[in-house]
Amino acid sequence: MINKFFILTLLLIQFNNQNVISEKQELSKAYFASGCFWCVESIYENLNGVTKVDSGYSGGFTKKPNYTQVMSGKTGHAETIEVIYDSKIIDFKTLVKVFFGSHDPSTLNRQGPDVGTQYRSIAFYKNENEKKIIKEEIKRLLKNQTYKKVTTQVVEFEKFYVAEEYHQDFKKNNPSNLYIKNVSAPRINKFKMNFKDILK
Repeated sequence: MINKFFILTLLLIQFNNQNVISEKQELSKAYFASGCFWCVESIYENLNGVTKVDSGYSGGFTKKPNYTQVMSGKTGHAETIEVIYDSKIIDFKTLVKVFFGSHDPSTLNRQGPDVGTQYRSIAFYKNENEKKIIKEEIKRLLKNQTYKKVTTQVVEFEKFYVAEEYHQDFKKNNPSNLYIKNVSAPRINKFKMNFKDILK
């Protein structure tokens, strides 16, 4: 029979290890919409300090929408990602720079071949400090004339709905998909070239 003291000791060790991990990490969430979430999810998964990324929908008014509903453009939602990150390793300001540096924020309701309000550019904020960071980055881009205009919406975050399971890690699970090969891969490769220093 296993000694009860031995089992208790193992449980205490496991509990302490979990506490050490939670103390070391400071997990936060951020939300961005910048075109097809298959691309955006893969971009943020490559960042050092990002622990998880989910594809989903946000910015609209329909509760618990599905992909078909969102693609109709009638739900008000945009394809959005939820980024879970360790703020001790990567901060919100860097995530915002990646957001603006990995898509074209000057095209209204469009990213590449994808057209519609569901593909619009949105930087969501959860507090005034995040809002300030986003606004300052837009101001910097305009001042440097990186873009003549920025159509990105700066929106207070309300609700995120996780997309259907087959959308999660789509690029990783479907490398031969024509959209992935012709649209996503070039966009992701360009991002990697510009942000080498913060990749995993």
